[in-house]
Amino acid sequence: MTKKILAILLAMLMILSVVACRGGSETDPTSPPATDPGASEPGASEPEVTEPGASEPVADDYKIAIYTGTVSQGEEEYQAAQKMIAKYGADKIVHATYPDNFSSEVEQVIQGVLQLASDPAVKAIVFVQAVPGTAAAIDKVRETNPDMLFITGVVAEDPAVIAEKADVSMLVDELSMGVTIHTEAARMGATRLLHYSFPRHLGYTTISARRQIMIETCKDLGIEFMDVEAPDPTGDSGMSGAQQFIVEDVPKKLAEYGPDTAFFSTNCGLQEPLIREVLKGGGIYPQQCCPSPYHAYPAALNIDVTGHEGDVKFMLSAIQDKLLEAEQEERMSTWGVPANMLMLEAGVEYSIEFIEGVFTERNNRAALERAIAKVSEDYQAGEITLSNYITEDDTELDNFYLILAPFVDFSQPIE
Repeated sequence: MTKKILAILLAMLMILSVVACRGGSETDPTSPPATDPGASEPGASEPEVTEPGASEPVADDYKIAIYTGTVSQGEEEYQAAQKMIAKYGADKIVHATYPDNFSSEVEQVIQGVLQLASDPAVKAIVFVQAVPGTAAAIDKVRETNPDMLFITGVVAEDPAVIAEKADVSMLVDELSMGVTIHTEAARMGATRLLHYSFPRHLGYTTISARRQIMIETCKDLGIEFMDVEAPDPTGDSGMSGAQQFIVEDVPKKLAEYGPDTAFFSTNCGLQEPLIREVLKGGGIYPQQCCPSPYHAYPAALNIDVTGHEGDVKFMLSAIQDKLLEAEQEERMSTWGVPANMLMLEAGVEYSIEFIEGVFTERNNRAALERAIAKVSEDYQAGEITLSNYITEDDTELDNFYLILAPFVDFSQPIE
C-alpha cells in the first residue's frame, strides 16, 4: 500500500474517529455549561491588531486557553483540562467547552474560540478535540491576533488545511495500529485473532484498510486472522442486541479455538462485553479500538472511579488488580496514557515554553517531544513515538504529528 493511499485513508479516518467513540448529540443535563466561569465574556475587551511576527515581552499574567468537549462528549480531555487548572491555577489556565452537537453548531464552536481569544492575556489556545469549525475559528482569530499560538489535537478536518492554520497538530496513528495490535497479541501468545465488525463499518475505507493491514501483519506473524460478523448496533437489535451477541459468541469461540485466541472489535460499544467475556474465558485482548485505560475497562471490570476522575495511575492499578485476580495480567492490555489527555497536557506544556521564550519557532519538534516526554513521564507511560503526516501528494506536514504509545505490561508493578 502506497503512502498516498494511506494518507487518503488516514484523512478520512480523522473525520470518523471524532464521532465513532462518542455518544449521541443530545446534551447531558449533568454536563458542565458550554463555557466555564473562568472564560471571559464576549466583547469584554477588544484585542489590538498586532503585526505578524511582532515580539513583545510576555507579562507574568499570560493565560493559556483550553477548548474541549463536555464530559458527555470527551471526559478524558475535560478531566485533563481540570488537571491543568489544578496544576497551574485558574489565573493561568482558562477552559471552555464546545457544544455537544458540535457538528450541527459549527458557528457556536467558532464563537467559543473567539470568546476565549477576546481576552488579551490569552496567548495560546489548545483544542482537544479539534472538531469541525476549528480551521475557520483560527482564521477568525488571526484576523485581529495573528500571533496567537494554536495547538490542535484529535483533528477532524483535512490535515493539509489544519497544518496551514494551526502551529502544531496531533493525532493518534490509527493505521499503524494495524501492525502494533497484532504484534502485541503475538507477544501475548496468540495463535489466532478474531476481528469483530459488521458491513457498515467494513464499508468505511479506513476500517477496511486497517483490516487489510491486520491481515498482512497476522500472516507475517504466523497468526490466523478470522472475520466474525457482529450485529450492527445501529440495526434492529440495537446496541443491547449487539452486546448480547458478544456475550454469547466469545465463550463459544474460546471453547472452539482455545484460550490463545485474541479478540478485537471495531466498535466502541462492544468493548465492554468483549473485555468481560475475554477475562472470564482466559483469552487474549491486546487493545480496545480506541486505546485508553478509561475506555470500557472501568465498566467491564466494575471499577468505581468516584473521586479518582482523571487519575490514570489509579485506573491502571485498579485494572491490574482485577487482571491479577483473574490471572490475566499477561494477556490483556491497553495504552498507559489516554491519548487525548496526552495531547492536551503536552499542548499546554509546549505553549508555556513558547510563551516564556524557551524556544521561538512556532513549530519546534524537539520542544514537542520534550513536552510529550514530560507528560508521559508523569503517567509512566513509556516512550511515545512521533511521526509526521504525509499527504496524498507525498508532502510531509512537518507540524502535523502522529502519535503511538506503548502497551501496558500489567504483569509488572504499576508505580
